[in-house]
Amino acid sequence: MSAVIIVLIILVVLVFIALIKTIQVIPQASAAIVERFGRYTRTLNAGLNIVVPFIDSIRNRIDLREQVVPFPPQPVITQDNLVVNIDTVIYYQVTDARAATYEVASYIQAIEQLTVTTLRNIIGGMDLERTLTSREEINAALRGVLDEATGKWGIRVNRVELKAIEPPTSIQDSMEKQMRAERDKRAAILTAEGTRQSAILTAEGEKQSAILRAEGEAKAAALKAEGEAQAVRTVFEAIHAGDPDQKLLSYQYLQMLPKIAEGDANKLWIVPSEIGDALKGLSGAFGNVGGGTPGFNVKDVPSARRDEPTVE
Repeated sequence: MSAVIIVLIILVVLVFIALIKTIQVIPQASAAIVERFGRYTRTLNAGLNIVVPFIDSIRNRIDLREQVVPFPPQPVITQDNLVVNIDTVIYYQVTDARAATYEVASYIQAIEQLTVTTLRNIIGGMDLERTLTSREEINAALRGVLDEATGKWGIRVNRVELKAIEPPTSIQDSMEKQMRAERDKRAAILTAEGTRQSAILTAEGEKQSAILRAEGEAKAAALKAEGEAQAVRTVFEAIHAGDPDQKLLSYQYLQMLPKIAEGDANKLWIVPSEIGDALKGLSGAFGNVGGGTPGFNVKDVPSARRDEPTVE
């Protein structure tokens, strides 16, 4: 009785194992390669799949999603014989699980080696300056070569990116000095341009100020001249309206003599001939009023001489 139970238990276990091997569940965006006695039979897609237990076997499960693989820095020699280290990142996707399994032993390693050799061919035809400034060109050329070579492996290369391009330390120092000198040059140019613009604006402001000042002075002089002319006309009209006689005019003439003699530089001044007539008229007026002014004579005027008019 116990032997029968043991046999039944063994049969149940075998049936359970057979069911497990018969039913294969493949996740979404995945594929599985089925072999029968070591030979490729079919590819299992996502979902529930039935296989023959103990005869069919799962050779490989492949992820069909896009993969990102970074490669370590690779030394590459440029056209001008400089060694640069380049880090690359590959974005690829398996499109044919059967080809990726049987056409190449390890497609990751194959892509890496193909990337290195292609980079050396591309960078070898460029100098350092072009290498540093032509990332898009290098990415496009590298992607074209990789996509063409990996097509028969069931791989599609979507993108190739250069993470970093590191030139030698000495070259980096030289580049930093060059960049610093270029920045200093641009700063000096901007400073000179600012100074020039400031000088132009200052000169323009001074020019406008001088023009406005000259216009103001001209207007002030015109107004002053107009005022003086008006004052002269008023005085002239007042004199003619008052009808002054010779005695008043002679008195006013004499009052102007001290103003004519003012100033340290007036060492010699000339008395016009009309002064004599004015003095005679004024002396006659005083003589008529008070019997003459004793002690007053034209000769008593210091440093004065008569200037006879010249008839031209």
